[in-house]
Amino acid sequence: SVADQLTLINSMVSDTANHTPATFQQLTGFQANGFPSLGSWLSYGLGNESDSLPTFVVLPDARSMPSGGAANWSNGFLPAEHQATLFRAGSEPIRDLFAAEAVSVVAESDARALLGKLNQSHAKLRSGNDLLHARIRAFELAARMQTSVPEAADIGGEPAWLLDLYGVGQPETDDCGRRCLLARRLMERGVRFVQVYSGGAFGGSPRHGWDSHENCHVDHTREARRIDLPIAGLIKDLKQRGMLEDTLVLFTTEFGRTPFAHAPAGAMGMGRDHNPEGFTTWMAGAGLKPGYAYGKTDEIGWKAAENPVTWPDFHATFLHILGIDHERLTFYHNGIERRLTNVHGHVIQEILS
Repeated sequence: SVADQLTLINSMVSDTANHTPATFQQLTGFQANGFPSLGSWLSYGLGNESDSLPTFVVLPDARSMPSGGAANWSNGFLPAEHQATLFRAGSEPIRDLFAAEAVSVVAESDARALLGKLNQSHAKLRSGNDLLHARIRAFELAARMQTSVPEAADIGGEPAWLLDLYGVGQPETDDCGRRCLLARRLMERGVRFVQVYSGGAFGGSPRHGWDSHENCHVDHTREARRIDLPIAGLIKDLKQRGMLEDTLVLFTTEFGRTPFAHAPAGAMGMGRDHNPEGFTTWMAGAGLKPGYAYGKTDEIGWKAAENPVTWPDFHATFLHILGIDHERLTFYHNGIERRLTNVHGHVIQEILS
């Protein structure tokens, strides 16, 4: 079963109960804006496997961006080429990838040749300008993506049974199912890190997301229905293709919910507040003990009571599984050898196979 493939960490802790800084810490190791995301560090550390697709792709929930927006997948102070590429929902994953009007093959070829010469001349006069060189490479990659992205994003050739496995075509699961299937197709084609979001910064009351201060049973049941089948489908698909052996799946959240009720004005007391003191994440795939649970909270599920795991510990373990020593993956910035794990972090050896 899918559950047998999961490695649970039941004793995660975070340093803040506020959405945006907690989301930043989950993804960058720091609560402040301006630090590189996991995918950017991986792009910097391992490089690109494909010359026609980006190294790091983000697939947001069709309903909303996450709290903090694009800062969650920023390259921070790393070279600009390590910024994520956003694939949106719909028939055009990357906006403005194609010209508004058709251009002949000869005219396009001549234009690109001329543009290449102009870019080379422009770059020679501005050596050391990282943003300029990254932009030139980005546009060159975008030209190649005019062929690679439509092919990767076209799931029409997938068999009906596989679409059913991901929940594609079903109202509740179609959005997440398409993104999970696209994630698999991108990884098959050399994309190193794909980030699939569930929920976002919806606002309002009720919030229609995981941030249920009003009624956890209603809200979480609805959100779980959107993602359970697609995520299970992804793991089953990776397993049957032999990809799970060298693909690491992470399922994380910025914090958990309290075990006691939280009742904002006008609510019925069926919701729960933010809880960074003890919550669960899971991993699956490469190098992990499947069907294994690590750490515990107290008897009411409030605070981590056994083997607490910090985000630096989680990130150090993530990098270790992918063959990277978190203490050696550094980038010199403003007088500091920066790391994803700052000056902290220990690999959780007990969850490794």
